[in-house]
Amino acid sequence: MFPKDIIRGTFSIPKTKNQKYSKAKLQRILIKEQEIIQVSLYTNQQVFHENIMLEDVEAYLAKLLEEQFNSLELITKDFSYSYKITSKGKLLTNRRQQQNDFVVLEHNKKKTYLLEEGTIIPPLVDLGIMTSDGRVVKSKFDKYKQINRFLEMIEDSIGNESKLKIIDFGCGKSYLTFILYYYLTYVKKMVCEIIGLDLKASVIEECNRISQKYGYTHLKFFKGDISQYKDEEEVDMIVTLHACDTATDYALYHAIQMRCRYIFSVPCCQHEINLQLKNTSLFPISKYGILKERFSAILTDAIRANILEYYGYKTQILEFVEWEATPKNVLIRAILKHSTSSTKLKEELDQLMNQLDFEQTLYQLCFKTKKS
Repeated sequence: MFPKDIIRGTFSIPKTKNQKYSKAKLQRILIKEQEIIQVSLYTNQQVFHENIMLEDVEAYLAKLLEEQFNSLELITKDFSYSYKITSKGKLLTNRRQQQNDFVVLEHNKKKTYLLEEGTIIPPLVDLGIMTSDGRVVKSKFDKYKQINRFLEMIEDSIGNESKLKIIDFGCGKSYLTFILYYYLTYVKKMVCEIIGLDLKASVIEECNRISQKYGYTHLKFFKGDISQYKDEEEVDMIVTLHACDTATDYALYHAIQMRCRYIFSVPCCQHEINLQLKNTSLFPISKYGILKERFSAILTDAIRANILEYYGYKTQILEFVEWEATPKNVLIRAILKHSTSSTKLKEELDQLMNQLDFEQTLYQLCFKTKKS
């Protein structure tokens, strides 16, 4: 009688004026890797929730339609179904083609994404990138591609790892942390522990609430200052996504000190060199504010990348998203390869710093040089 692939639905028109429930809503959700139908039953003042196993849904719907309501609408991927009981007790049914503003990825043969459409991924749903039935909204498709791009960079690096401990420095409210945990734990089936660190207590409280809501038992958040962080042993990966200005440098420094095998850093605003850039030979660049800002950002990330290489990391500067989406589109990916350092690299860095006459935090932290 009812379709098997129900995504959501609504009961309405109570059978009597004194009926306990005024309406009911259905939603297919994922709880601990199991799909169920969650039912929300509304009274005038409260909402009650019931979780129904998929094999019990048809009997449950039939009972509500028989005892509580005269109207039901069900939505599936391709169709919407309506059921109405007339005043004479006759059941009328109708089916019509479903029209939605979705991206149908199964028709896109050019690209396969790590987060497949049709799978309900709670962080993407809460972001509005996916609908509650796991379909990608057209207006959010660029964001969806960006998230997959980030995961692809990690996937290409970690290979067949089965267990990872990760610290996200300056985690903020970034849902990428939640999505990374989801991907490694539920898609890759890895043993994954992620710790998020941020200065704002309100952010930490909210992130822990969301983590508990999703049932992400090994994703925890703590209040703390990156610059004051005490290095832990056996951290496999450091992630820093849009950590502001020199916070990125402190995160990279701790990663180097802990000899983390994987580093993924997306720098944010970079003011440090921009505020110091007074070298007269660079005036043709620095007199234009936007060029000075971009030059300073490029210079900052070049120093960071070379320092990582000095400490034995194979380092790449990658395009995170298309330039058209945002000018802040750089990701630093570093994979630990050896423990030897390059004297030549250090000499080149020293020469650069002396020529341009500025300080840079990661350079200062690593090499402990002080200008007079």
